[in-house]
Amino acid sequence: MTSSSTALIDQLRAIVGASHVLTEGDLAAYEQDWRKRSRGKSLAVVRPANAQQVADVVKACAATGTAVIPQGGNTGLAVGSIPDDSGTQVVLSLQRMNAIREIDAANLTMTVEAGCILQTLQETAEKAGYLFPLSLAAEGSCTIGGNLATNAGGTQVVRYGNTRELCLGLEVVTPQGEIWEGTSGLRKDNTGYDLRDLIVGSEGTLGVITAATMKLYPLPAAQLTAWAAVPSLDHAVTLLGLAHKHLGSGLTGFEVMGKFALSLVDKHMPQLRVPFIGDEAVPYCVLLENSDNESEDHARARFEALLETAFEDGCVTDAVVAENLTQAHQLWHIRESIPLAQAEEGLNIKHDISIPVSRIPAFVEATDALLKREIAGVRLVNFGHLGDGNLHYNVQAPENIDTKAFLKNEEERINTLVYDAVEQFGGSFSAEHGVGSLKVDKLEKHKSPVALEMMRAIKRGLDPKNILNPGRVIRV
Repeated sequence: MTSSSTALIDQLRAIVGASHVLTEGDLAAYEQDWRKRSRGKSLAVVRPANAQQVADVVKACAATGTAVIPQGGNTGLAVGSIPDDSGTQVVLSLQRMNAIREIDAANLTMTVEAGCILQTLQETAEKAGYLFPLSLAAEGSCTIGGNLATNAGGTQVVRYGNTRELCLGLEVVTPQGEIWEGTSGLRKDNTGYDLRDLIVGSEGTLGVITAATMKLYPLPAAQLTAWAAVPSLDHAVTLLGLAHKHLGSGLTGFEVMGKFALSLVDKHMPQLRVPFIGDEAVPYCVLLENSDNESEDHARARFEALLETAFEDGCVTDAVVAENLTQAHQLWHIRESIPLAQAEEGLNIKHDISIPVSRIPAFVEATDALLKREIAGVRLVNFGHLGDGNLHYNVQAPENIDTKAFLKNEEERINTLVYDAVEQFGGSFSAEHGVGSLKVDKLEKHKSPVALEMMRAIKRGLDPKNILNPGRVIRV
């Protein structure tokens, strides 16, 4: 370690306390990505307690030209929040900053610090009589700062939008170590450029989110869940249209799951009892959620009217409606267990893509055929948020082969085939997981040169020294 590095670490200890500057021991929780695909080496892991400490840490690092890697729960899937292997970068963990600052009932907002676990937000809001609707598989460990930095999606985007749409204000530390206080919670503020929307989704490359003001909603009077068998993806899209028509804003979830994806859950987690898994005539299932502000009777009547029409139109061949909250949770648990079951099956190649809903059936048909033609025996794990056009279109290795060798030999070719098809169908190769470091090359290939230069200009303007999360999202 150089003398300048030692001096910087001493300065960081003076700012946050010696016990919150970690340089030795097992730092895998901070240096290894969620999927264990990459491991870096930090100069130090720094754990500030408040925004002023964050600002002082960033300022000290900027003065020495030391890169800062902001990190929340480190649950990202695009390798965007761990250090490189140089041993020169500082990981800035926001996990200690986990306070709920305020619930403003009249304004229907909650102001929270960036290190708050998403599930804590959900539970705190519910205890106060409100709904915070952001929901995703990692909600027990991901943080709201990371959700905002990646503009996370989840299962209720069809009704409430991505994390961006749930945010009314931010507190942010700039790459120069200054604090921008913007947590007023205003729903209307046309005073120039929208800095909030610029920071949300920037993956820690433009500023460090330290707090946010988030929208709250009244708790629904009733919530019903149904699991429907559909004969094809075209029929699933038809069912989605019917759900919009019959349920309106009550449609809060619409997930599609392919048969092979569900078969992995049935294989590795047989205690979950996947509906219709033994019916060979059911290639896809849909999980629908209806939230109603009137009553359970009103919700059930609308739900039953939807399913009756769907049966008559032939877009649903069988259905199960949860009779209580426990059954609803069991159905959702099946859906949320697909990634875990896929991991149990072996290493796989993940794609987080979005396609216009109307074109999803044609995309899947064409791309399934392409991959099966190019790679014999390849298995396709297709599931996701059909309601907002976001698929997790994953590729499992053929049976009885070395999965590590498969990934090494085929991942780049498969990614190219899938992403080229996504572009052909007018979609995006990154829907809700971000770009991180994994997809920087893909961004440069698939994004327009004009858009890329605008992004670079913003990065150069706000972070001219390239201090914050360098090498992520965009190269400068």
